[in-house]
Amino acid sequence: MKRRTAFSPVQVATVRQVASLLLDYPDEQLVARVPLLRAALDSLPARLADPLRRVVDHVEAGPLVVLQTAYVETFDLRRRCCLYLTYYRYGDTRKRGMALLRFKHLYSRAGLVLDHGELPDHLCVVLEFAATGDAHRAEILLQEHRAGLELIRLSLEERGSPYADVLRAVCATLPPVRADDREAALALARSGPPTEEVGLDPYGTTPFAPPEYIPGVPV
Repeated sequence: MKRRTAFSPVQVATVRQVASLLLDYPDEQLVARVPLLRAALDSLPARLADPLRRVVDHVEAGPLVVLQTAYVETFDLRRRCCLYLTYYRYGDTRKRGMALLRFKHLYSRAGLVLDHGELPDHLCVVLEFAATGDAHRAEILLQEHRAGLELIRLSLEERGSPYADVLRAVCATLPPVRADDREAALALARSGPPTEEVGLDPYGTTPFAPPEYIPGVPV
């Protein structure tokens, strides 16, 4: 796959590792990692480093309780900023459970073990997989869910969220947005993802049961 700019694999992995940390719920551990994040960004070209550096500055400025409140309001309470990628493609439908299984199988084959209760399609997990697991398979996942990524980016920009810079950096490591992906993102913004209120909670972020308990689905 060609990228719009010839970033090295190490640079791409660094962006995705830093982005994975910055998109996670902010806590004391993230604040303590600020010097390490800054050091990692020093190895990147400005186009990748500058947006991520702005978010690191935001984290460092704190205070932590304000960061945590803003994070919940941004990602947990707004569908258009949801970080669970399969939600955008499959919405509240049975197909989402199958998609989650595919993510889990890819991780398992690469030796990645998820924490208990962690869903495999969360963008932080996918970016971590891209940085430290199987970069090729992770690239495929990110490309398949490009419309969802684009909608998250657009929604964060619309809200004026500092986190928009993280999505800008991540998207810069991907090929240019295709016309069909952009149109799909705009369609999602207008009408939302597919709906079928079976097996998912009203927010479309957490299955009532993990996908391994879906009848007839091999694990």
